[in-house]
Amino acid sequence: MSMDRDYAPLSAACVRALNDKMYDKRKAAALEIEKMVKEFAAVNNSMQIRRLLKVLGQDFSMSKNANTKKGGLIGLAAMAVGLGKDSVNYIDDLIIPILVNLNDADLKVRYYASESLYNVSKVARSAVLKHFPDIFKSLSKLSTDPDQNVKNASELLDRLMKDIVTDNSNIFDLVGFIPLLRERIYTENTFAKQFIISWITVLDDVPSIDLVIYLPEILDGLFKMLSDPTFEIKKMCDAVLKKFLDDLHRNPEKVNYTDMINTVVIYSYSTDEFVQYTAMSWIKEFIDMYGSNILPFASNILKASMASNSNQDIESQIRIKQTAKLVNSTLMELINGIEDKTDATEKDEEVISSKIYKNNKKNVLINY
Repeated sequence: MSMDRDYAPLSAACVRALNDKMYDKRKAAALEIEKMVKEFAAVNNSMQIRRLLKVLGQDFSMSKNANTKKGGLIGLAAMAVGLGKDSVNYIDDLIIPILVNLNDADLKVRYYASESLYNVSKVARSAVLKHFPDIFKSLSKLSTDPDQNVKNASELLDRLMKDIVTDNSNIFDLVGFIPLLRERIYTENTFAKQFIISWITVLDDVPSIDLVIYLPEILDGLFKMLSDPTFEIKKMCDAVLKKFLDDLHRNPEKVNYTDMINTVVIYSYSTDEFVQYTAMSWIKEFIDMYGSNILPFASNILKASMASNSNQDIESQIRIKQTAKLVNSTLMELINGIEDKTDATEKDEEVISSKIYKNNKKNVLINY
């Protein structure tokens, strides 16, 4: 970048240091920026603060030179520290340039962008939730980054974002988050799967966030993840599904179960034995929870249970067969119970009709 330009309020020495390839010199310049911003904030000099944001956010962070970008990123983080609680008033100018650099081709720029966003978020806390969708998209991508240092930095940022969301669940936009989750739940990347499952786990553990309401929108994706050959993914996904099942038992009326029944029936035909067993177990739980409301799906459920019941008598498939038999017998009891009630009702109606007829006949004779 040209040293002849005016980068005020930065001094010429600070500009040179921010552009330097040595980290220590950029760090020293950042400390100078932090001190400068504290002085501006103390006298409410927002004009100089915004001017500095423009210099660091555009001239530095959007430069084609990697070292200049790094200088801009560390400078923005220093500004957030200097502003303290006032950083919320400048959150857009602080975060947007950083978000752009999270996707930079240079791995070191991505690393510094992750570190910068961490430092800004640590200061601004709930104010960063305004940009949560873009932050989440970037974190999802960084979770698969080929560079381990970048991944480590992004994981640190990810943990901080989870803490911020958990602490501010009352203002977290869950409705807006679900499409982000749904778009990424079918990823084939193992690290991206771990990232998605970890967010579902964290959010479902927050008492004020009712994630189970949106289960029909992500259940198919979760069952698909359950078929992943990686043990760790299976384990994480199984734990999430069990937690959701517990949530359903507590509030079965909260959720639209019809789509979920179709989903688990489909996965009961899976060639993955663990997925097949889990799906059949969910069918059994649905019958227990929703009773006669399940009957419109009885035909498909019976076909699924018969298919699972035809498995070989080998150890790995025994529990699938046992669960399928239980589903079949429970459903048949439900169907027979409805038929018995219907027969009883018809008999009652016959008795009542007979009494009415006799009474009417008696009245007719009296009147005559």
